[in-house]
Amino acid sequence: MISAVRSTIIVPTCNRETSLKNLLASLDSMEYPNSGAVEVLVVANGCTDGTASFLREEQGRAHRFSLKMLQESQRGKARALNLGLDSAVGDIILIVDDDVVVHPQWLDRHLGCYETTSFDAIQGKVLPGTDAEGRIAEPDKLHEYNIPIVDYGAAICQIRGWTGANVSFRRQVFERIGYFDPRLGPGASGFSEDTEYSMRMRQAGLTIGYSPFAIVYHELDPRRYGRAYNRAVHYRKGYSRSLYRKRSIAFHVLPNLLVNCIRFGFYRALGKSAEAYRTEGKILRYWGFLIGRAKRRIGRRS
Repeated sequence: MISAVRSTIIVPTCNRETSLKNLLASLDSMEYPNSGAVEVLVVANGCTDGTASFLREEQGRAHRFSLKMLQESQRGKARALNLGLDSAVGDIILIVDDDVVVHPQWLDRHLGCYETTSFDAIQGKVLPGTDAEGRIAEPDKLHEYNIPIVDYGAAICQIRGWTGANVSFRRQVFERIGYFDPRLGPGASGFSEDTEYSMRMRQAGLTIGYSPFAIVYHELDPRRYGRAYNRAVHYRKGYSRSLYRKRSIAFHVLPNLLVNCIRFGFYRALGKSAEAYRTEGKILRYWGFLIGRAKRRIGRRS
C-alpha cells in the first residue's frame, strides 16, 4: 500500500446491493493517481437486504483501494455520512451516492482541481446512465427520470451549492463546518442534507467549484419515473427546506405557490407537458414547505 491516505471516498448505502456492486466495480476500474492511497468507506445504513454480507465478502478480496464497511443502524443518510466522516483519514473527502458509477478519470479529476484551483469543495458532473437492462436515457424525457442531473457547462467555475451524488471537499471543510444535519436527507426529512451543508459553507466564506470532468453516471430506475414520484420528491424537498430555510410565508411561499398554480393550468391548457411537469414540482415544493413550517409551529405550541 502507498504511504499516506490521500483521499477517502464515502458511500452511504441502503438496500441497493446490485447498484453498490456496479459502483465498486467502477471504482476498481478507475485510473488511480500516484499521489497517495485511497480508502473507500461504505456505510450500510439500516440495510435489510444482502448488502452487509456482500460487503464482508468484498473486504476479503483484492481491490485497488482499501475497502471498509461501517454500519449505522439509525436510519438517515446524514447519519451515515457523519459516521463516514468520523472514520475518514484522507486529506480529500469524496462523497458519491450508491446508485452511480464513476468515469475512469473521476478521482483524478477531483484531486486535480485542488492542485490547480483554490476551491474548498468540488461539485462533479452528474449525467444519466443506463437502466438495469442497459438502456440509455431518452433526451426528450430527461425530466421524467427524476434523477439529479448536474451540468453547469464545459468549464471549471464557481457555483453556490452542491449535490451530494458527486462531491468532494478538503478535510479542513469538515473540521470547520462539522457534521451533516441528521434531520435532513433520505431516511429523515427526505432531502437537502447536501444543500444545507453547502449553505453553511457559504456562510463561513468557503468556496465551491464545479468540474465538468469529474463525472458520474446516475442509474435509471423505473420506480422513479413519472408524475407521482416527481410530486413526492418535490413535496419532501419543500418539507426539508422548511427545517432550515427562513422564508416568509406571506411574502414568498404563498405568492410563489399561487403563481405556479396559475402557470401549471396555463401550461396544461397549451399542452406544454414538460413545462407543466416542472411547474407541478414547484407547486408541491412550496406546499411541502408550508406544511413543514405549520407542523413545526404546532409542535412548538403543544
